[in-house]
Amino acid sequence: MTDKSPITTHILNLGSGTPAAGVAVTLEQVIDDRAVPIADGVTDDDGRLMSWFDSTLEAGHYRLRFDTGAWFREQNLDTFYPEVTLNFQVSDPQAHYHVPLLLNQWGYSTYRGS
Repeated sequence: MTDKSPITTHILNLGSGTPAAGVAVTLEQVIDDRAVPIADGVTDDDGRLMSWFDSTLEAGHYRLRFDTGAWFREQNLDTFYPEVTLNFQVSDPQAHYHVPLLLNQWGYSTYRGS
């Protein structure tokens, strides 16, 4: 798979100022309050998941789940958020959705990227 997936992500570890490589991520579509897994992946050396699935999107509610607890434990660091879950709405199934995560041990932030 060489093209970008319709939903991509990138994690920057703000504590070190470096990409968060090796974080497990799950993408789910939420239908009638039930999460349907679409893709699982692990961020690359640049902290990115770019070509990790090739499914066609539908408009609706989606969720990215980041296993931040396991990632911080592997570095012998404590964290307040053992999992970060980002919920977002896909309104145009033909558009690309980039959902970055800015992360440190005690907090996180996100935005819709390009």
